[in-house]
Amino acid sequence: MGMRVRSGMLKAGGLVLFVAGWAVGAGAQGAQAGAAAGAASGTATPHHAAAVRPTAAATRPVTAATPPMGWNSWNYFAGKVTDKDIRDTADLLVETGMRDAGYVYVNIDDTWEGGRDANGKIQSNEKFPDMKALADYVHSKGLKLGIYSSPGAKTCARFEGSLGHEEQDAATYAEWGIDYLKYDLCSYSGVMRAQFPNDPAAQNKMMREAYEKMHQAIGKTGRPMVYSLCQYGWDSVWEWGPQVGANLWRTTGDISANFDRMSLIGRSQAGLAKYAGPGHWNDPDMLEVGNGRLTLDENRTHMTLWAMLAAPLIAGNNLTEMKPEIAAILMNKEAIAIDQDALGKQGDRVLADGPLEIWAKPLKGGAGHKSAAVAIFNFGETASEMRKDSLHLKEMGFAGAVTARDVWAGKDLGRIGDDYKFTVPRHGVVLLVVR
Repeated sequence: MGMRVRSGMLKAGGLVLFVAGWAVGAGAQGAQAGAAAGAASGTATPHHAAAVRPTAAATRPVTAATPPMGWNSWNYFAGKVTDKDIRDTADLLVETGMRDAGYVYVNIDDTWEGGRDANGKIQSNEKFPDMKALADYVHSKGLKLGIYSSPGAKTCARFEGSLGHEEQDAATYAEWGIDYLKYDLCSYSGVMRAQFPNDPAAQNKMMREAYEKMHQAIGKTGRPMVYSLCQYGWDSVWEWGPQVGANLWRTTGDISANFDRMSLIGRSQAGLAKYAGPGHWNDPDMLEVGNGRLTLDENRTHMTLWAMLAAPLIAGNNLTEMKPEIAAILMNKEAIAIDQDALGKQGDRVLADGPLEIWAKPLKGGAGHKSAAVAIFNFGETASEMRKDSLHLKEMGFAGAVTARDVWAGKDLGRIGDDYKFTVPRHGVVLLVVR
C-alpha cells in the first residue's frame, strides 16, 4: 500500500530519472485524517491533533501522527539556555503566531541537567530551578515541553546522562509533565566500543537495546511522550527505529546554517521514503531557517525540502529578532500543510539533471482525485530555465495536464502540461501543489 521509492532508474548522460510507483490518494491512511484535517485544502493542523489507528487489541492514539513541529533551544542558545529563555520562547511562539501555525513543542536541549539526589533522582541545575513549574507555564500557553538526555553516563555537553537510571528518569520526566524526549547517543558510543572492541555488530545490538530500554521506561510511566532518537543515522536506524519505539530518528550528523550542509543533508534523504509514516518519521535534523547567512531563496529551499520529506519541523531561530520574511517562510500554511499532510507519505526524488532536481510527494486527494506536491530545486550557482527538462508528471501518476498552484508565489496557475517551464533562481525552488 505504501509508495515504492524507486522501482527503477533510467540514466541518460547527466540526467537521472527515478521511476517511482505513486499511490497518490489511494490506500490513504484514513485513520489519520483527523491528525491533519484541512491539509488538502491548504490549512495546516498542529501535529498533535488526535489520530487513531486500529490494532489487534484495541484502538489506541498515535503519538506523532504527523511530523512533530516546535522549537529547540540548541541552535540559538546552545549551552546557555535558561528557564527564562524557555518561558520567553513560549510567549513568543504564541505572540508571533507560530503556535497557531503548528509549532507546539518547546524543547530544551542539553545543559539543563544537575546531579542526582541521595536516591539517584535526576535534578535540574541552577539554570532551571523548578522544572515542574516551567512545564506548567509552557502548558498554560497551549504548548508542550520537551527535554534531552542520553543513554550514556554523560550527555554530549558532559552533563548527567541516564545510564543505569532509565526508569527513574522517565518517571521524573512524567512527574514534571514532559511531553517529548530527545535521546542522544553521546558517551554511550564509548561504552559500546569498550565492551565490544572491533565488533560493530555487537556494538549496534547494544545501542538498540539501550534505546529500547528507555522506550520501555517511558511506557511504564503511562504518559505519552514523543520519543526522538539521535544517533546520527548509524546502523541504518530507519530500518529498526520503530522496533525500539522511536517516533523519529536522526538520519544524519548535525546540520549547520549554511546552504551546502543543509542541501547535502536534505538530498541524502532520497530513498528513505518507505521508512516514514504516521508515528515514525525520518529526521534530517532541526530547521536552520532564519539562521546564519542563508538567503531568502535558500531559506525557502530549506523549508520546502523539509516539507517534501515529511520531516519534523523543529525551528531553532532567534524569535526575538525574527524578520517578517522569515516568519512568512516558517508559517506558510500551504508549505506546512504539505509537511503535515494526512496521507503521511514522505516525498522522493523523481529527476536529477545536474543541479536541477524534481521531487514529488503524494498528498491526500479528495473524492478519488490524485494530488501531489512537486518541488523543482536548483542547487546550482546560476538560474535555471528548465530548457531540457519536463515536469515528469507521468512518473508521478498523472496521465495528462494538471491543475497547479504555486505555493511560494501564492497563486493558481490553472492547467499546465508536462512541458511547462519555470525559471528557478540560484539555490532556489518552485513549489507546486498539483491535482
